[in-house]
Parts: sequence; structure tokens; C-alpha cells
Amino acid sequence: MNTANPTIINELLRGTHEVLLEAELVKKLAENRPLRIKAGFDPTAPDLHLGHTVLINKLKQFQDAGHEILFLIGDFTGMIGDPTGKNVTRKPLTREEVAENAKTYQTQIFKILDPEKTQILFNSTWMNAMSSAELIQLAAKNTVARMLERDDFSKRFKNNQSIAIHEFLYPLIQGYDSVAMKADVELGGTDQKFNLLMGRQLQEVFGQKPQVVMTMPILEGLDGVQKMSKSLNNYIGIADAPDEMFGKIMSISDELMWRYFELLSFRPMSEIAAWNSECQNGANPRDYKFKLAQEIIARFHDEAAAIKALENFEARFQRGAIPDDIDDVTLHIEGASIGIAHVLKEANLTSSTSEAIRMINQGAVKIDSEKVENPKLDIEVNSTHVYQVGKRKFARISIVN
Repeated sequence: MNTANPTIINELLRGTHEVLLEAELVKKLAENRPLRIKAGFDPTAPDLHLGHTVLINKLKQFQDAGHEILFLIGDFTGMIGDPTGKNVTRKPLTREEVAENAKTYQTQIFKILDPEKTQILFNSTWMNAMSSAELIQLAAKNTVARMLERDDFSKRFKNNQSIAIHEFLYPLIQGYDSVAMKADVELGGTDQKFNLLMGRQLQEVFGQKPQVVMTMPILEGLDGVQKMSKSLNNYIGIADAPDEMFGKIMSISDELMWRYFELLSFRPMSEIAAWNSECQNGANPRDYKFKLAQEIIARFHDEAAAIKALENFEARFQRGAIPDDIDDVTLHIEGASIGIAHVLKEANLTSSTSEAIRMINQGAVKIDSEKVENPKLDIEVNSTHVYQVGKRKFARISIVN
């Protein structure tokens, strides 16, 4: 194998935020052996979204270049809870929660990685075998001052917020994972830099060559501002239905589309740059967003689903058609009528009546394809209509006594 080829190196560096140290990476690649590429995931949630796949895509690029992929599920560290990005202690997971989430992770990552060429590891394998004396010896290899260099710990210390002693163990154990796995390269998000560097430090302490650290950027969500997150409802889940996935991708801004291409697409950057140039010269960005949506849907579903999702999108949004597979909702009320805002809220088309009123005032609500102008409109009992909010939310709602 010859992964020191400049073209391959450029692909491996594609989209990275920082590489520590790039010269060491080039040197390791020049050894012409399969490198051990580590990435760790705490099973804190049962489902992955596209933000998580930025890291997994990079693993795929290393895998395609012939390197060993070590996908670490932090079942032991998951029961500690890493507060990265938080200003409070994160609630640890139970063994049952960790086991269930880990099972889902394994299913989902193989939509990207080759299962025959991926090692799934659990850090409980070596941590459960570590004695309390050995854990104390590991803790002795670092200092409180060093731990307080970590940004979130430092902020909490300065603000007189509590830091539990067990939280200091998290970066130590993540670093020791690299020792146990003999990692050559570790990948992580930018928020993991401190923990990744801990791996380098401990490998040197244990007489190993220090791993190269590669950090990947945090992907913005559909709003283009906040990081992609389920709690912020700005995410695209890799288990989302094809039509839902297509609609969400089409809703991102034209500017954000190119960042998604860089971090989520496997198309060559030269091709993506050419498309960007075409858009600058007057081509419709929508057509390239179609390509992005279809590539991602094909990855997590299949080609047929990607084609069908495009057809459904064009029918629904370009020709104003109502989708065939909308939810049927029956609302039971007392009285002869109910306000439109309450209908939308009770049918879960909006989160509240105030949001419903706002959407109506913005012209984003339709009944049977006719725009609703009056936010105080009453809907009579014993009626059935198709309600639409925004571009993607539909329901066939029956009002009955």
C-alpha cells in the first residue's frame, strides 16, 4: 500500500479542523503499513444524526485507503459521563442504557463502514480488568492543574461550580484507551481536543509512539447556526424516512450546502468546487442540493429510495401535490367548532397555538391546498380536510364530537 501518495493524503485531510501533528501523520503513512485508526463514541443516545457521521465518514476514508478502523464504544466511560461543552456534571448512564444504545450504534455505523474491515471495541474490556490500585496509578500520571486546563473544567472552577472527582477520570480513561488499543491516529470533534491530547501524553508515558490527533469540525444544523442536535430539533437523523430526509436537506441554505458537501459527501472536492463555480456563474443551487440529498439518502436507504424521494419532492413542492402517505388524525371535541390554531396544535403540526398563529400570519398554513388567512378561523365539527404547515408537515384531520 502507498497511502503517502499526496492525493490520498489530501483526501484524508479533507474537512479536518486541526491535525496534531501533520508531519507525524505523513511520516506514519510513509511506513506503508495499515495504521490503527481510533474513534470513540459514548453511547449517550440511541440514534445517530448526520452531525455524528462527519467523524464516521473520515473513518471510511481511512478504511478505503487500507487502514485498520477501531470503532470504540465507550461503555465504561459512558457510565462516567463526559461533560464536554457543558457547564455542569452530566448524568451518567446505566449499564442497561449503555448496552441498548451501543447495540443501535453498531447497526447504524455499518451503513457507512465495511463491517468486515471494522473492529468494534468496548473500553470496559480493559477497564473492568483494571484494579483499583492500577486506576490510582493511572490517576497519578496527571495533575489537577493539567485537568483545569480543559476549558469546561476551568470555567466551572472559576465560577465556583462543582466538579466531581470522577469527572477527572474521564479524559484519563479516554487517553488510556489509546494505550490499550495502540492507536496510531485518533479522530474526534473539536470539543474533544483535550481528551485526544491526553491519549498522546499517556502513550508516551507508557513507552508508545504518540498518536496523531485529528479533530473534525462540529456540523451546523438545519438553521446554519447551532450545532446539529436533536434537542434543538435542527437535525437530520440517519434513520429518518427518505422523504423527510430529502425535505430537510432541501431546507438548508445555499451557503450551508457547500459545507455539507465537504463534510458529508464522498464526491471528489474537485467536482464539488466545479459545481460551486457553476452556481457562482448562474446555475440553480437547487439542482446541486438535489444531488446532495440523493447521495445521502442512497447511503442510508438505497438508490431506489433516493430516486423516489426526488420524485415525491418535485410532485409535492414544485407542482403543489399532496403526498399520499400523510397521517390521519381524528380530534374529538365538544361543541360545534374549534379554532384553527387549536387544530394545528392538537394534531402536532405545531408545538403550540402561538406558533400556529405565527405560521398562519406568515402564510405558511393551508387547508386542502388553500392558504389560510384568518388565524381565528373556526373549523366545524364533522369535517375532514388536509392541513399543511410549512413545506413538509401534512395531516388529514377529522373533527368529530
